[in-house]
This record gives sequence, C-alpha cells and structure tokens, in this order.
Amino acid sequence: MNMLHLSCSPRGQESESFRLAQKIIGFLQGRAPALTVVHRNAAEGGLAHVDGNYAAVLGAAQEPPGFSAEGSISRSEQLIRELEQADIVLISTPMHNLTVPSALKAWIDHVVRIRRTFDVTPRGKIGTLRDRPVYIAVSSGGVYSGDRARQPDFLTTYLKTILASIGLHDLHFFSVQGTAFGPDAVLQARAEAELALRTYFV
Repeated sequence: MNMLHLSCSPRGQESESFRLAQKIIGFLQGRAPALTVVHRNAAEGGLAHVDGNYAAVLGAAQEPPGFSAEGSISRSEQLIRELEQADIVLISTPMHNLTVPSALKAWIDHVVRIRRTFDVTPRGKIGTLRDRPVYIAVSSGGVYSGDRARQPDFLTTYLKTILASIGLHDLHFFSVQGTAFGPDAVLQARAEAELALRTYFV
C-alpha cells in the first residue's frame, strides 16, 4: 500500500502540521505495517507555478499547434502520476490568511487539469481519478472551528470542493489550532488533536 504525503509548510519538519501528519502516519502504519510513504515537500521552492505553455494547453479545446510537453506540463504529469499511484493521500498544511498557502495552491493547479483529472460535462466538472482516503492535517495560528472560533475558514470548504472536482471525496480533517496563543495553547491544541486521532483510528 502506497501513501503520498504532501507537506506544504515553509517550516518543514518543525511545523505543527508536519508533526500532526507524522501522528497520522503512525496510526496508519499501525493498521498497515507495510505502508510505503512517498514524501513530497511542496514548500521547498522546487514546485514552480504553472507557465504559459500549461495555460495554452488548458485553454484550448485540444492540444494547440506547437504543443510542448516541457515546462510545467511535464511537472503536472509527474505530480498527477504520483497522485494516481497513491492508495492514501496525506496533506499537511498551515492555514495562511484564512485559506491554503501558495505552495499547496501551486500543487493543486498542477494536478487539477482538464482532460486529465477532470472532464467538463453539461452537469459540470466530473473527476476522473479513483476515490481514496485523503487525510488533511492543518495547523492554524488562530481558531477557526468549534465554540472558540474567531475567524472564518475558507481552507476546508475550498479543499472539499477542489478535490471533489477531480474525484477525491473521502476527506478526513484533523487540526492543531490556536498556535499563536503561546506554549500552553499549543500543548492544549496538540492534546485535542491526539484525542481526535485516537477517537477516529482506535
């Protein structure tokens, strides 16, 4: 069994979202000890935004004259194949300015591709990828859910909508919220996340 772990925090392994993702991996490996994890760090700077050639291909009814599979189309194909090969997907991400960070958005722009991961029909977009479990580990400086919520959440609704458009509907969200309120708040948020994970996995 294969898992794709997409890490999107500029803080890398020091981030709360990565730490939470490692907890999720631990629980999943407890269920499936042979689980293979493929790590991709979208925040390293190696994932460039889509280029003009990519935009021309997407904007055409079919491959335009002079089409080249170089540049970000080539990277898009690589990322889509990586996603297709995964039996489980894990996305660890911070919430930036109430929504997804630019690193995650860049990955989304590569893998949400017309005639490749979705088709347009009279009923709207139809995803062409097979569904599979997608776990999303979110860290946030503020609190966006529950009784203590003080900010809106555009991350959750966006990810549900955009991933569904390519066929991924089986989403499971876990979070560490309120990390900007000091060490005690972080410890409390970690404990709440641990309880949520144990409740779900055990």
